[in-house]
Amino acid sequence: MSKFLLKVLSITHWTDTLFSFQIERPKDFKFKSGEFVMIGLPNSDKPILRAYSICSPSWDEKLEFYSIIVENGPLTSKLKNIKINDEIILMSKSTGTLILDALKPAKRLFLFSTGTGFAPFSSIIRDPETYDKFEKIIVTHTCRFKNELHYSEKIINECINDEILKSFIEDKLIYYKSTTQENSEYTGRITNNIQNKSFYNDLKLDDLNFSTDCAMICGSLDFNNELKKLLIEKGFQEGATNKPNTFVLEKAFVG
Repeated sequence: MSKFLLKVLSITHWTDTLFSFQIERPKDFKFKSGEFVMIGLPNSDKPILRAYSICSPSWDEKLEFYSIIVENGPLTSKLKNIKINDEIILMSKSTGTLILDALKPAKRLFLFSTGTGFAPFSSIIRDPETYDKFEKIIVTHTCRFKNELHYSEKIINECINDEILKSFIEDKLIYYKSTTQENSEYTGRITNNIQNKSFYNDLKLDDLNFSTDCAMICGSLDFNNELKKLLIEKGFQEGATNKPNTFVLEKAFVG
């Protein structure tokens, strides 16, 4: 597999442990919104590469990534120190399960995320195709503290105010942000809020229904497994590009 060496264009540190950065996009690099790619730093003969969801929509001229800093992490402990004009390795092939092609047609699309699991949904909610395929898109982002929601708040704000995107979005996009260790507008684990119905009551939504809805899941391993179990109990079935169905989850990594 070939690779690119690309310059860093911008870096934003959101908290002590969360940051995003943009790099150049090669003209011949193609991907589908929601996919991930392997990236790394060119600092050794055998660079450490990790899977990162592409936050940018497929039409964007830049590539954006959202990262947690893992203490003593082989890659993130160094990646956190990147500066503008530093170089990043980008492998040429993107892949992943969180793409629209893996889902059946439906009225509503639920995008459930925790932590940096919001990253692929940052791409999907900025893709006009998403709004062509679904009548409502409900994106959830659950973190421990309110300041960990700042990245998703920024992306949602861009969606609503972007001159081109807002014509696709209109009133189709619903954003539900919640915290688990700090009081906020919506507090509690999203799985608990679904089960006790407060999630539906807060947003004035009908319950999840496999005959009208599809879902994507991206977050911690425990979160992914718990939500997958919840959806299967409601009659949802896992899909893939060769056999679309009613839900998909990211298996390559957890955020």
